[in-house]
Amino acid sequence: MRSREHPPAHRRRPIAAASVLAACCWSWPVHAGAWTLPAGDTQIISGAIYSTATATFDDSGGAVPAFYRKILLQSYAEHGLTDKLTLILSPEYAIATEAGPGRPLVHADDFAIEGGLRYLLTDCFGILSAQASYKSAGAFDMSVSANNDSGSEVELRLLYGANFKIFGRDGYVDAEVGQRWIGGARPNETPIDLTVGVHFSEKFTVMAQSFNIVAGGNGKPPYRYYRSHKLELAFVQRLWKGVYLESGAYISPTGQNSLVERGTDASIWVYF
Repeated sequence: MRSREHPPAHRRRPIAAASVLAACCWSWPVHAGAWTLPAGDTQIISGAIYSTATATFDDSGGAVPAFYRKILLQSYAEHGLTDKLTLILSPEYAIATEAGPGRPLVHADDFAIEGGLRYLLTDCFGILSAQASYKSAGAFDMSVSANNDSGSEVELRLLYGANFKIFGRDGYVDAEVGQRWIGGARPNETPIDLTVGVHFSEKFTVMAQSFNIVAGGNGKPPYRYYRSHKLELAFVQRLWKGVYLESGAYISPTGQNSLVERGTDASIWVYF
């Protein structure tokens, strides 16, 4: 059985915004990356994210004035059905305000729920797994939205994780690529996420993460092509056995028809 004496890699998925201009922002399902949970084990990660933007990237990557503010409350739960198969469930609640050129200020609150399964394919050369999930969400919990419309999506994701040592310290890497099939006029999406973590002590871990989403070419008006790129630095501290505190901050350095976004987050991880 694979050793998990520290919190493994986790990813945060860029999935939340509401704008006719297809401004992408994101929410943060947190999970064990490519790793599956041992049979009978459970982890629950609950937290809050505060994000803002005062501009969006246009078609050429330039900045256009806009306004966006969001508070996201989210839980992410996993349970090991077997050593190779992990059940996933993630409800979330968003409170958001947004506006843009020629558009009035809009206030909204939305609920979303996502469920799925992750299956270990092999652990012969690191951890390789596959994940399938389904999500039903309000406008501010999808990547893009026109007229505050809700939506649903099916996602398949391939995940790879591995441990390494650097300067005598333990570390890990988690790389993920997926495909989302989204109902209605929204385009399908390709998410690409990367996490690198280093354990500086038994109680303290630093993570650098990159979250990316690229729209497909099948969107129908008013939706158009977009891409979003996020960089985050996060810290995980073990409070006591099985309980961890995670905090981080992120920026959006580049993009196309997406928010120039920044934000902070904090969550409690509980393993039992």
